[in-house]
Amino acid sequence: MIYIRDDEFIRGDCPMTKEEVRILSTAKLELKEDYRVLDIGAGTGSVSIQIAKICSKGEVIAIEKDKEALKMIKLNKEKFQTENLNIVEGEAMEVEESIKATFDAIFIGGSGGNIEKIIKSYDLKLKKGRNMVLNFITLDNLYRAMNTLKALDYNVECAQISVNKSRGKSYMMFSNNSIFILTGTKTK
Repeated sequence: MIYIRDDEFIRGDCPMTKEEVRILSTAKLELKEDYRVLDIGAGTGSVSIQIAKICSKGEVIAIEKDKEALKMIKLNKEKFQTENLNIVEGEAMEVEESIKATFDAIFIGGSGGNIEKIIKSYDLKLKKGRNMVLNFITLDNLYRAMNTLKALDYNVECAQISVNKSRGKSYMMFSNNSIFILTGTKTK
């Protein structure tokens, strides 16, 4: 597996999926090198870049609406030379009709409050037996996503991840927000 450290990414002031969560989330996608993968709410592109490196013979489409985040994705795409990464500018529901492909895996890192609509719309683009992986900080979005996936007959699994890291000479421990990794496997 290709591993990229957080400090290798160009970040700016944009949120970024941290490396431990990124590694677990990409593992839950069960990727193969020729997969076509969709990343919704791509942020700085850390997950998209990681996936593009793993799926080197495939394609990654990253959807992002934030202007600053789009700059970071483009810079990271150039830095990591991921020619198989295509960036779509816009809100997920506004660009949904323009995305005609079917996908071997879908990652959702951000939803802009439209999580149910996004899951229902993009479910139609995910191949049967494949995984949709979602990351959440809030219980409300997690709950809504779980219920939506269950209503669509996905097999659902949730893991809560908390990462603490040492900093400085005293090795004081600092913690990041706890993250929920939700994995849905499409059964129909």
